[in-house]
Amino acid sequence: MTMENARMLPLLPFPLTICGIDELPEHAEAGVSHVLTIIDPDWPDPEHFRAFKPHKRTIWRFHDIVNEHDGQQHPTERNVRAILDYGTALQDEAVAHLLVHCHMGISRSTATAAILMAQHNPGREAEAFAHLAGIRPQAWPNSRMIGMADRLLDRGGALVAAMRDLHKVQVRALKPEMVNYLRTSERGAEVPKDE
Repeated sequence: MTMENARMLPLLPFPLTICGIDELPEHAEAGVSHVLTIIDPDWPDPEHFRAFKPHKRTIWRFHDIVNEHDGQQHPTERNVRAILDYGTALQDEAVAHLLVHCHMGISRSTATAAILMAQHNPGREAEAFAHLAGIRPQAWPNSRMIGMADRLLDRGGALVAAMRDLHKVQVRALKPEMVNYLRTSERGAEVPKDE
């Protein structure tokens, strides 16, 4: 198989949807077989899944932060290992459609989706983030999660570099007030300095 042909192979063997909590009702009839829910530790479980057909659901609870803060549960290596274990387990399951969601469908869910796409596709990290941007244009993956995945998958910085390239594209597309907000928030280190 040539490299060109290999590049045409899908990153995941099933459809992937990413969304926020408010968008969940839009996907109730989409044939979702597996759901990953990533929400804050104290957030109530979304009730939207009552309208979904039977599916297998996994729930993880941690905050969308990249630095440690008192009273908040940051993503840990244990959380990222759970994502990787989940991706490995999916290889042995009949997955018709995977839906990954967090509160807004912007950070934790997009980081998780990128990790799942890159996990079994070494050398295709940039493709994973390009595909991510195609299916979730507002994606701004959590850099803490991506950094840990890069180390655990032994990608030598390729995952982090691909995420940074996506962040560069996203900064150009964002409204200036959003860029300023990001720069002054705890996520400021994720904003490219030259943009």
